[in-house]
Amino acid sequence: MHPHRPAPRPAATGRPRLEVADIVRAHGEAYLRAHAVSAAQRKVLRDIAACRTAVLGGHVDVCTSCDHEQPSYNACRNRHCPKCQSLSQARWIAERQQRILPTHYFHVVFTLPAELRPLALVNQQTVFDLLFQCGAQTLLTLGRDPKRLGADLGVTAVLHTWSRDLSFHPHLHCIVTGGGLSLACCLRCVRTRRRGHSAGRPRRRAPRRAHRPPEGSDRPP
Repeated sequence: MHPHRPAPRPAATGRPRLEVADIVRAHGEAYLRAHAVSAAQRKVLRDIAACRTAVLGGHVDVCTSCDHEQPSYNACRNRHCPKCQSLSQARWIAERQQRILPTHYFHVVFTLPAELRPLALVNQQTVFDLLFQCGAQTLLTLGRDPKRLGADLGVTAVLHTWSRDLSFHPHLHCIVTGGGLSLACCLRCVRTRRRGHSAGRPRRRAPRRAHRPPEGSDRPP
């Protein structure tokens, strides 16, 4: 990795002062010397460092009305680059929001056992596919159980491969609908319990029995 010259940033664009690319350019070489990374990971760091710099060339946007010119450097288009994937991320979120059902949701996490992490490092595609399949089958099986819900759940699953301290920690975040479609194509919802009562149902209290003090005791006036 070699030093790159990033494109000049306008003063009032709302962009953060420090980006991931700035960190990679400043410390990428030292990181590669201290850690063993794969060829694919090395390419990701190289692409992020070169993104929107003179290394990838550039283009000029011209206004057809006033002939104003705005030079811009080309993007790396790497799927791991936070700047290149921001638009795709926004579109993905918008598509998921259109699929939101009129019910509550639950957050479920499936974590790959620590003993399988070394295997996942060298067989990522296979292990991650199995993690998705096992998580989905587990949720669908529980949802179809007549003693639980007896319906097909809706699930959106997202894979995270790192923990907050950037250690390898594959886990699956699942957003699960609080209801589902039964075999009769009717909607069944799960009742959530909070503080000992079911949501949507008023809490009923047993009537108190009148207490009669024993004969001879003092009664209040």
